[in-house]
Amino acid sequence: MIQIELLGDLVIILAVAVVVVTLLHRLRVPSIAGFIVVGLLIGPNALGFIRDVHQIELLAEVGVVLLLFGIGLELSLERVRQLWRYVLLGGAVQVGLTILVTAGLAVQFGATWPVAVFMGFIVAVSSTAIVLRGLAVRGELETPHGRLVLGILIFQDLAVVPMMLVVPVLAGSGASLGQTAAALGIALAVLVGILVAAGVVVPRLLEIISRTRQRDLFVLGVFTICLGTAWLVSLAGISLALGAFLAGLVVAGSEYRHQALADLIPLREILASIFFVSIGMLLDVGAIGQNILAILGLLAAIIVGKFILVSLAAALLRLPLRISLLTGLILAQVGEFSFVLFKAAAKQNLLPSPLDDNLLVAVILSMVITPLLIVAAPHLSYNLGKIPWLKRRLRLPTTDDADAEKSWRNHVIIAGYGLAGQELATTLQQRAVPFLVVDLNPANIRLAAGRNQPVYFGDIAQADVEEHIGLARARLLVVAINDTRAVVRAVRLAHQAAPGVPIFARTTYLQDVDRIRRAGAAQVVCAEVESAARLNELLLDHLCVSDDECRDRLTDIRTQVASG
Repeated sequence: MIQIELLGDLVIILAVAVVVVTLLHRLRVPSIAGFIVVGLLIGPNALGFIRDVHQIELLAEVGVVLLLFGIGLELSLERVRQLWRYVLLGGAVQVGLTILVTAGLAVQFGATWPVAVFMGFIVAVSSTAIVLRGLAVRGELETPHGRLVLGILIFQDLAVVPMMLVVPVLAGSGASLGQTAAALGIALAVLVGILVAAGVVVPRLLEIISRTRQRDLFVLGVFTICLGTAWLVSLAGISLALGAFLAGLVVAGSEYRHQALADLIPLREILASIFFVSIGMLLDVGAIGQNILAILGLLAAIIVGKFILVSLAAALLRLPLRISLLTGLILAQVGEFSFVLFKAAAKQNLLPSPLDDNLLVAVILSMVITPLLIVAAPHLSYNLGKIPWLKRRLRLPTTDDADAEKSWRNHVIIAGYGLAGQELATTLQQRAVPFLVVDLNPANIRLAAGRNQPVYFGDIAQADVEEHIGLARARLLVVAINDTRAVVRAVRLAHQAAPGVPIFARTTYLQDVDRIRRAGAAQVVCAEVESAARLNELLLDHLCVSDDECRDRLTDIRTQVASG
């Protein structure tokens, strides 16, 4: 009967989710927020369609494991090493500042130091699952703010391990600080050992399995690695979800990552959706109504305070104001690992009532509004960045005074120093055409400087940056950055400031071409169209077909996209 009841609960969840999320999608509400609303509606505290939340929570925990395993698959250890500056500096500053400020404020409002520090732990972590999924859907993981967000999230997730070990000490019922430090050392040693062993064993194991050419066996092997590594890591006191994330990083280092990700996606999406539904089930509308002022006060303090602290941490990395504010808005919530900390605190009776319930509701509400914040963050950060006093307090200098006074004329401006920007800069350098590179990535800045190419660390979507680089006197502006929304803003601002300067831009998808052109771009190169055209050319060459009509068709496609 239990199995039948669980099956019925799953049918209810999926059926209501399909209807509600579809309706909310028409209102442009993100799907994650829709799933949380579904949980609120059908949970025991509202319509009561589902009474036994425990069974759903077990499935939700598996969903988080698969979700973070998939996130790890999309990153790889090499990618994490590339983000070391954001992980170690940005993450450490953000987590440290958040704990200190939260604890200090909590003490001022009457909390004891152990409770205050634990509240700092709760507020310090953000939602890896919601944020990364939201950025991935919007194609922003490779943008400057996407890389910073990812680096900070990695540090936050790793910081949960020592936080869990410190909870018994804060409650006064656990081991001493020395014993806790020893336990932490053991946990880290086990973690390193598992990662090293997995790095040696996993690629070999996947190679052996792949030789069988049995897809079902490969899927079984991937799930065994995911759940097995998570379970082994959990034995060292580390959460299952973090263990699964690390397992994904290991598999991502092999040549089988893409197949593993493709096989994982369907089940991952279903169970991850159940996780978000389970969050909504925790909300009690009645309890919220009784303590609405206290809950809203905690929610406002979390969102506003964390936005400020994350923005400061980003600014200390010498990132432009817009990126700092954008990162602060995206990470202003509390994450799913807070529930792991809540469970540990409940066992130790660390949080007094009603603070525990109010804080839990505030945390869930912060996660509910996160998808909406991610959608609104580019617009909000752009407008906040224009506030004069905020610019004076947060913005750090990005050039030397001598460089700032240099006058540029009749030059080409290249915004973005990725592969396309590098090739353009090299071409112009070889032909002695004056040009200037503008980029937000410090690594790209150093790379351009190492090649003796003039480079400016700044945000092309800011008016003062465009003025400094002499846009009005430029010969041409090329916008080759990854963030489509930033491309639109930069093109629109540049066209308004210097309507006589031609603007060339690039984008990934055909659907964005018209929007960029309306913003003022003279030419838009679409990677989707170019790849299709190139594949057609390769096909004709391989088949030894010399069809002028086909080739003319490819030219027409490119021309139509360029001219609109």
